[in-house]
Amino acid sequence: MISETVLPIKKALESRGISVKYDDRDTQKPGWKFSEYEFKGVPVRITIGPRDIEQGTVEVARRDTLEKDILQITDIDIKIEHLLDQIQKNLYDRALSFRENSTIRVDSYDEFKKVLDDKGGFILAHWDGTAETEAKIKEETKATIRVIPLNNPQEEGKCIYTGKPSHQRVIFARAY
Repeated sequence: MISETVLPIKKALESRGISVKYDDRDTQKPGWKFSEYEFKGVPVRITIGPRDIEQGTVEVARRDTLEKDILQITDIDIKIEHLLDQIQKNLYDRALSFRENSTIRVDSYDEFKKVLDDKGGFILAHWDGTAETEAKIKEETKATIRVIPLNNPQEEGKCIYTGKPSHQRVIFARAY
């Protein structure tokens, strides 16, 4: 009986390019299966039981906010597609906010070392562009250049280590 409701939903979701796993195993309890798919990183879980079928509803659980909602089965494929878009935006915004809050601009080597030791995170600093300087910074602090941003604004400055001219900042960090 449940498969008669689930299979059309599965087909509708797949027709929208959404990957779907219909777990109809009866060898595991629902809680175990919920944990299994949460551990695998599945962003949305749809639960359908006999009462849901009677009421024409499904339970939808979001992994990013841990919220659960009861939704009508009607147009569930459209609702799930919009929900996945919201989850993507939420995760992106959270990551962007984390990156911005964890990035600190420094202008001296002493400040660079202090931030590394006290706060960690990402450090925007001028670098003279040589592998030798990067190697010396790594040897002394264990921090390496993580990225030279693609759309990095060009600004004149001095390398935090050598004092030589620099035209842009790069992002340093320690690996943990």
